Amino acid sequence: MFSVRSRRASRNYLSRVLERPPGFGDLFRHYLTFATVSLDRFFLLNNRYELYDIEVHGADILQQTLDGGQGCLLLGAHLGSFEILRAAGTAHELEIAMVMYEDNATNINTVAKDVDPAARNRIIALGRLDSMFKVYERLQQDAWVGILGDRILPGGEQMPADFLGQTAYFPTAPYRIALMLRRPVLFMTGLYRGGNRYELHFERLFDAQAVTRTARVPAVAQALDRYAQRLEHFCRHAPYNWFNFYDFWHAGPAQGDSAAGGEYLEQLAGDADRLYIDQPVSGSRSYRN
Repeated sequence: MFSVRSRRASRNYLSRVLERPPGFGDLFRHYLTFATVSLDRFFLLNNRYELYDIEVHGADILQQTLDGGQGCLLLGAHLGSFEILRAAGTAHELEIAMVMYEDNATNINTVAKDVDPAARNRIIALGRLDSMFKVYERLQQDAWVGILGDRILPGGEQMPADFLGQTAYFPTAPYRIALMLRRPVLFMTGLYRGGNRYELHFERLFDAQAVTRTARVPAVAQALDRYAQRLEHFCRHAPYNWFNFYDFWHAGPAQGDSAAGGEYLEQLAGDADRLYIDQPVSGSRSYRN
């Protein structure tokens, strides 16, 4: 974390997002934000939601999506807190399964085993043979699934997009899975705003139900490009919340991530090139802000 490589990556990112050379105070604040969010993870897994002031932006979008009566893919990033999403979902009676990389999921499950054993059932670890089947299964059951869309697993298809002034690569599989199951995709981020304050933001990326078979490829490209644009917007809105401490613009698949996760993600997403499934709409649910 405090290696020369991570400090260099922090400076590189901060110089892009701040549009000026970062000073020591900027780097310190970047690391401090990461440490604070990491510590908050323990309390959030312990269901201590009352400790936090969570402001939700886009509650109307959540309500409209819930009224549609279908599952939804929530596409986030290593920006702010992913766990605050589960906290808000639980507080508002909306259960969300979170897809995480193997090492991260293992660390959280170790903590969850002691503080909230039920949380382990809401976490899907990438890199296992059944990982993407569980995602597929949850979405078919009209559940909500949160996944991070800024890391490329080995074997996964990627697509370029402009991000903070330079081309970066993002995975396409989440969008293709949504197309296969015809589920809406929302952008989400939980930004740390100092003290005990977090902001949860929800925005529409695209609705797979409105995409025709012939328009699927450009729809993925447009959705991914919009994802990169909104990610850049929120990076500038809360610049110290970015927690990819490596050279994001020149990186391939994230180091240490399992090839199995990417291969199975691709296998599942590849079905979108062959299938076009009409899913029945089930009863609606209610989101209370």
